Amino acid sequence: MTQAFQKNYLIFTSFVIGSFGPIFFLGSMFETSALASWSLDLLSWPIDGNMNYSAPTTRFLSALTGGFLFGWGMTVFCLSRWVFDLAPNECRKVVIVGIISWFCLDSLGSVLSGNSYNLIFNILVACLAIGPLVRKAKDLD
Repeated sequence: MTQAFQKNYLIFTSFVIGSFGPIFFLGSMFETSALASWSLDLLSWPIDGNMNYSAPTTRFLSALTGGFLFGWGMTVFCLSRWVFDLAPNECRKVVIVGIISWFCLDSLGSVLSGNSYNLIFNILVACLAIGPLVRKAKDLD
């Protein structure tokens, strides 16, 4: 695999991370919270309607989560555009460390909060986000 492929994969990774941002941002307003509410219900399996956005604290936390996820996705995108060509291996490692850090804390929090099913989703997202970045690529072609 080439560095050019990994650079493009970082854009995909930024989308995987950042795409959750707008979903949870919309959860900050009750009128637009349906998709965020459904997503939270899915992540806490089974889908039973017990997760909802009726509490203002849930909507506030959703706004924060949306901002963090969108910002993290944009950071990965900017790394792919402005840093990767200067330090491809280091850029790759930075993104992997971020994803693994998210995975560990989010997964542990999910288990401790009684939402162990989210661990399966986290494994899928982490594998998708890291993908071919797990190995150092050949020099740019």
